[in-house]
Amino acid sequence: MLPAEEIPGDRKAKRVFRGTSWGNRNDVSNASAAELAAAQRSLAALRSAAAGCRACQLWEHATQTVFGEGPRDAAVMMIGEQPGDKEDLAGHPFVGPAGRLLDEVLEEVGIERDDVYLTNAVKHFKWTARGKRRIHDKPNAAELAACRPWLDAELAAVRPQVVVVLGATAAQALLGRSFRVTSQRGKQLDATGIAPSVVATVHPSSILRAPDETARAEARQAFAADLAVVARLL
Repeated sequence: MLPAEEIPGDRKAKRVFRGTSWGNRNDVSNASAAELAAAQRSLAALRSAAAGCRACQLWEHATQTVFGEGPRDAAVMMIGEQPGDKEDLAGHPFVGPAGRLLDEVLEEVGIERDDVYLTNAVKHFKWTARGKRRIHDKPNAAELAACRPWLDAELAAVRPQVVVVLGATAAQALLGRSFRVTSQRGKQLDATGIAPSVVATVHPSSILRAPDETARAEARQAFAADLAVVARLL
């Protein structure tokens, strides 16, 4: 990824963007993430612009931006926390072990993955080193806020009938810090201002982290029940 320089006087809100679809791709643009996203009219243009985003520091240690993928007219948008190690390397969302589990459960409840728009609240992989491994590190409030214009632009472009928030980070980013997935999961939420219907559930990675096979089976069954609610809304 090309380097970026901070713009004096606005360290948090603005960064230099290089190699994006904002204006001349060879120019440096003094645009905030919100301004950059607002200038785009299509998912392809948004994806191209986001590839050069430097709105927070996460880009410095990530391989690339991992933007959302799926049909422009998707009835369902699923929003996770951030790309993982496999997604960071591949440049596509939900292609690692959690994504494969999601695929399996979507098929079980009768939802075609190809009909779903998949994205994350944060578009760069945040990680810490543990030996030779890159371990997921939860994005903070500032990083979520810096990336929010991209998510808002995706929601405006796709206009899904149902939004599914996967895990506490994505849920609280969209529904407020007091929202608890544990008490609200699998319920149809209306009048959120996000989409006609919102359903919260766990992130599939949490199922993979269950302590034993019995716990994983129970967690998977509960996850499938939540996604069955989504299927009934379509």
